[in-house]
Amino acid sequence: MENNAVEAVTLAGAAAHGLSPWTLFWNADWVVKSVMIMLLLASIWCWAIIFEKSVTLRRLNGRADRFEQAFWSGGAVDDLYDRIGGQPPDPMSAVFVAAMREWRRTTARLAGDEASPPDTLGERVERVMQLTASRELDRIERYMTFLASTGSTAPFVGLFGTVWGIMNSFAAIGATKNTSLAVVAPGIAEALFATALGLLAAIPAVLAYNKLSRDLDRYAGRVNGFAGEFLAILARQIDDRR
Repeated sequence: MENNAVEAVTLAGAAAHGLSPWTLFWNADWVVKSVMIMLLLASIWCWAIIFEKSVTLRRLNGRADRFEQAFWSGGAVDDLYDRIGGQPPDPMSAVFVAAMREWRRTTARLAGDEASPPDTLGERVERVMQLTASRELDRIERYMTFLASTGSTAPFVGLFGTVWGIMNSFAAIGATKNTSLAVVAPGIAEALFATALGLLAAIPAVLAYNKLSRDLDRYAGRVNGFAGEFLAILARQIDDRR
């Protein structure tokens, strides 16, 4: 009885000491260590992407507010184009600059060519705006696939570490022919820690991906909406040229 009590106290102390993350990592098998390192790096990279995208979207929406205020203030679009120059600070400004550049280039070339149909001007401008918007939005959405991939695969990677750790526990039981907690507990604790790291990487990645995807879709709709409004303005000027 006394020996059993001493053994229980010893196992409890060892378990309490062995549950620290560093101890679980250090005592794990090299395969489980590799899984833990991979998941930890994926989690860090996901948080870096989340922070960067959140700051970028907040900054882009602020710049879009200032641009729309300047655009709809009633001033000449040529003056706004000259003021922005060749360095548009955000996708909405880039769409505007690309459209104005194509507008000026095409109108200058067609100025003395009355046989050229005016419809080609509107088609050129529309195509340029679509390509510019697509390129700018693709650049903003970069690394979003990493969030989606981490959210969908990290739990399975952690599960692989769990299975491997449990296999090591059974191997230790077979080697020592001892089923006490002192033999089984370390491998199981390391295995479960790999699962925890998988969830730690996956849950924020999934939540952030859903939130950022909605914000990016909202911003893309804002850019495409401006492109459509500006194209309508240019179409009215094309009609006045006929």
